[in-house]
Amino acid sequence: MHTPTGVACACGAAVLQAAGLAWTRRLLRPGARSAVDRAVGRFTARRRLSRLPLRRPVEQPSGRTPWLLGTAAGGAVIALLPSLAGGVLGVVVAGGTVAVLRRMEPATVRAERERALADLPWAVDLIGAALRAGAPLDHAVLSVGAALDGPLGIRLQRIGRSLRLGATAAEAWSHLADLPPAGRLVAAVERSSANGSALAGALHRCADDLRADTAVRRQAGAQRAGVLIVLPLGLCFLPAFVLAGLVPVVLAVLGEVL
Repeated sequence: MHTPTGVACACGAAVLQAAGLAWTRRLLRPGARSAVDRAVGRFTARRRLSRLPLRRPVEQPSGRTPWLLGTAAGGAVIALLPSLAGGVLGVVVAGGTVAVLRRMEPATVRAERERALADLPWAVDLIGAALRAGAPLDHAVLSVGAALDGPLGIRLQRIGRSLRLGATAAEAWSHLADLPPAGRLVAAVERSSANGSALAGALHRCADDLRADTAVRRQAGAQRAGVLIVLPLGLCFLPAFVLAGLVPVVLAVLGEVL
């Protein structure tokens, strides 16, 4: 382990172990809870948290992680191949690692989208109920957005303000463009604004369809997770064990024999 090859193997094993742990945590992260699930105990928790003088900071994705992992990968390659070609290859590996990691979607963005998708059926139901009670569409959307809070609540408040300022249905509901299941909701609203059809009933049917889609998506995700959980073992943990435990021994034996 005190030779350059041993150091390179140790660095490579550490990088693979870290990648495997991050990959496993990402696969095992629990799904977003819906608004109804979070409603249990919400008011008690809010009352307790309101008494605290501290405010929880919003988690921001770190931009240093790709550079750290890229530097570690490039350094491992340079230590393994201490030559001009090894240096060039290390720089290429470091740059490729940084480029791939920076193109990956941040975990916070993915978590916000999952939470918005979990709240969407209940939000559509609440908007339909408000419309049946006689509220105008912009007021209903703003009220539901204020009640839900979270990423979907923020988008609904933007939609409500856009409708109140006179934006068209397509312009206002474009705030849900990055949520593919919301396309059915946007189509129902645009159809209602075009031909004057009743929107409340269409929203309730849309909410039922969204709940069915959510159930199918969760079942497919559970089945896919059972397969994907094997990948970190075969691609990260086992190669790390080979690099840290077998490669230095084999190289040392071959050096003594040859």
